Amino acid sequence: MRLHLKKLRRSRFITQRELAQKAGVGVSTIVRLEKEHQHPTFQTIKRLAAALDIGPSELVIKDE
Repeated sequence: MRLHLKKLRRSRFITQRELAQKAGVGVSTIVRLEKEHQHPTFQTIKRLAAALDIGPSELVIKDE
């Protein structure tokens, strides 16, 4: 599963550390997700979406 994470984070002018703190996850999790080295759990998607003030479905890249 791929995420729009880096694009959305940058569009809000927040650092990886700031997003990690807001979402309650580790900075290393944000780094791995942005580099697509880790697949997110649904719980992580919900936390990231809430931190970015979007719905979870807006975070996920839909495969065609």
